[in-house]
Amino acid sequence: MSELRFVRMGFGTEGADGTDVVEYVDYQEAWDEQRRVHAARFADEIPDTCLLLEHPPVYTAGRRTEPSERPLDGTPVIDVDRGGKITWHGPGQLVGYPIQKLPRPVDVVAHVRRLEEALIRTCAEFGVEASRVEGRSGVWVLGDPVETRPAAALGGLSLDLDPRLTDDEFDPRLNGPEYAPSNAGQRREDRKLAAIGIRVAKGVTMHGFSLNVNPDTVWFDRIIPCGIRDAGVASLASELGRDVTVGEVLPVVERQLRGVMEGAELRARVVERASA
Repeated sequence: MSELRFVRMGFGTEGADGTDVVEYVDYQEAWDEQRRVHAARFADEIPDTCLLLEHPPVYTAGRRTEPSERPLDGTPVIDVDRGGKITWHGPGQLVGYPIQKLPRPVDVVAHVRRLEEALIRTCAEFGVEASRVEGRSGVWVLGDPVETRPAAALGGLSLDLDPRLTDDEFDPRLNGPEYAPSNAGQRREDRKLAAIGIRVAKGVTMHGFSLNVNPDTVWFDRIIPCGIRDAGVASLASELGRDVTVGEVLPVVERQLRGVMEGAELRARVVERASA
């Protein structure tokens, strides 16, 4: 694989007087830059490039998002051309958009697995054991087995009678903190640390990942994050029980992405031809 360069577009930082200096990158601005870089990479004018940044608070919805997964209060949502469903981006979350040229036909799953691996290694460096969940993209902290979880976590939720597992129309957005995605750690459930959603056009990737470093995860309670009702969200800070900054995590993510991506042997997806 070719060299992977990084472009740090903008992050919220702390000024000399201790106040926040807002340098977050508007989602539309980042999307426009993705398209510009994508065109340049397709034309071989630049090497593979990963944009890294923080966004101001914004909900974005992939192509498979259902109306029942959007905010109930009418909060605006930006519909985008990536795969996946609805998620949130905002302060305290490190967002990366790797724009890479891959052999055709593109092996999308292999690309997603490489992103997951780099983020799993990043979490491990901070002392958080993260992994994959079969059938679900992204990076996860695995919950306890159901039979060993607290029987009445958060004021009376009985896991044996969890309506999310039996009622297809159950809506956690309407049922308070007992079912809120941000409280999945207290319920000892599976919880997502990093989401991944990509698009491939002309053999070049767009969009990418978001790693929860220290965001206010209550933002996720207004939606059904990634369309998943029986799990939740977490952050490095919440898992470690201490503050972690995007500035601390940024160089580690860059190093791990470079190690995984540049060292990968890229192969085209195998296409099985139907027999006559």
